[in-house]
Amino acid sequence: MARVVGIGKQSFEDIRKKDCFYIDKTDFIKDWWESADDVTLITRPRRFGKTLNMDMLKCFFSNQYEGRKELFEELDIWKDEEYRELQGTYPVIFLSFADIKADNFKDTKNDLVSVINDAYKQHSYLLKSDKLTEAEKNMYEQLDNYANNADINKKISNEIVCRAIKTLAGMLYKYYGKKVIIILDEYDTPMQEAYMNGYWDELVALTRSLFNSTFKTNPYLERGIMTGITRVSKESIFSDLNNLKVVTTTSREYATSFGFTEKEVFDALDEVNMSNEKAAVKEWYDGFTYGDVKDIYNPWSIINYLQTGKIDSYWTDSSSNGIVNKLIKTGTPDVKEAMAVLISGGVIEKKIDEQIVFDQLDKNEDVIWSLLLASGYLCIESYKEVGRLKRKIYGLKLTNLEVERMFEVMIEQWFGEEKFNYNNFVKSLLNGDIESMNEYMNRVTRGVISYFDTGKTPSDEEPERLASCYDCRGVANGSSLNCCSNLYAMTEKSSHFYHGLVLGLMVDQVDNYILSSNRESGFGRYDIMLEPIDKNNEKLPGIVIEFKVFNQKKEDTLEETVENALRQIKEKDYDAELIKRGVKEENIYHYGFAFKGKEVLIDGR
Repeated sequence: MARVVGIGKQSFEDIRKKDCFYIDKTDFIKDWWESADDVTLITRPRRFGKTLNMDMLKCFFSNQYEGRKELFEELDIWKDEEYRELQGTYPVIFLSFADIKADNFKDTKNDLVSVINDAYKQHSYLLKSDKLTEAEKNMYEQLDNYANNADINKKISNEIVCRAIKTLAGMLYKYYGKKVIIILDEYDTPMQEAYMNGYWDELVALTRSLFNSTFKTNPYLERGIMTGITRVSKESIFSDLNNLKVVTTTSREYATSFGFTEKEVFDALDEVNMSNEKAAVKEWYDGFTYGDVKDIYNPWSIINYLQTGKIDSYWTDSSSNGIVNKLIKTGTPDVKEAMAVLISGGVIEKKIDEQIVFDQLDKNEDVIWSLLLASGYLCIESYKEVGRLKRKIYGLKLTNLEVERMFEVMIEQWFGEEKFNYNNFVKSLLNGDIESMNEYMNRVTRGVISYFDTGKTPSDEEPERLASCYDCRGVANGSSLNCCSNLYAMTEKSSHFYHGLVLGLMVDQVDNYILSSNRESGFGRYDIMLEPIDKNNEKLPGIVIEFKVFNQKKEDTLEETVENALRQIKEKDYDAELIKRGVKEENIYHYGFAFKGKEVLIDGR
């Protein structure tokens, strides 16, 4: 009889007591314990079993679960007599930062105190002990009063917050005469919120001190373990932790401890009589690689599929993906071009630094790809070392169809939010309807260029100021220099918008076209090329697009700019690559996009 498949269960005890569907990961207990690392940080994408594994560790080691052998009988860990003796023998402090998602530092600190206060409540029996000093017992009252707003005027210092976990560990050590295991789940959730909402520096200062006190200068610590999605840079919050073992996407340790292996997935499909669905499940949910182990599946989607029997975007729909959306939407043209390659099924080669520096996300393109890899949206297709210094270069691709669909929906929403009929523009592009393309594009640019602003805060006052500058034809702010500078800045934003437009085009036509950008053809590099997959379908023309910015030193009008764009396509023979690949010359369309600020002119065939 198949086991009950429960969705969203993160309590190991609950799963075992109710005999719910569970894939045995208890070997992780033995692997972690025998590593003998003082403090371990393991990064995996969201909903990859991190919380369940941490709860499993708590149930195994915590002396509050002493004698609970029924939770582990028939599992791999219970086959080892030595580990049977180890179960339920340590005091454990368990914390989770998963729900700390405030949009300001004050509320984040309040939430942090509440999490620590909950950990104290789990050990409230200590208050009855004569082994604790009055000062230690008073810590309970301070945290509880603050966490529950018993006195709205009461404040709690950062110093007390930072040493609170260490203080609790000391109390437990006094009570049991044994050092403490500290488990911290989803440590980086507040970090991501701080980056998104502009209080990064304040939170980093607090977190650095908290981690130093808890994991570095804590004499009562037996072992510590943290999980998260990203490895936040050592310089940010781990600068004092030289005893930290970090396990990331490329690490070999614990490669199969989080996520499901292909054998585990296929065995589960057999159990629920879905053996015939293995190929579809593999195409949609496979693709994750950890260390040298490939074919790791995302557990959340697999469990949902086992319950519903329906292929769908379960994992990617379970979060807003706010950071990813922001980084791609406001990214440079290079970022958008790389995304177009990925969505078309291609591979991009990038440097990866697994130490994520959140305050560099807006400045360093490589950090974006590192974040997407850590988050599970990209997987490693290839790897090589380049040059004398052996610089690591990774070939990256979208992980699977579920991820591809997520990005398609995300990009479609960029245009859908503005309520412009983007599909009609695509039809006009394919049919050569220049008049409709111009009408659409000029309407859109007035509304959404600022939406693709590359600043940290997308477009509030700045786009309006730039628009006023352009409308005044060179006299805004009483300075032609300011006006020209503003016009240039607005033109740059237009450029970012157009590359966003190309991504939208790719999403809409992914089944009909192969899109490439900035590649060699003929005697130069074209901006955009759409190669029809069906070369014999005359309704799907080959398309070459050239973008040109109005140059007031060389051109008097946008008409001249667009003529120069079309002339370049012809003189550089950009059609050569399409013709070489089998597209008929008479079925190739040329388009020149000329723009000056928010004004656009399109011409072509």
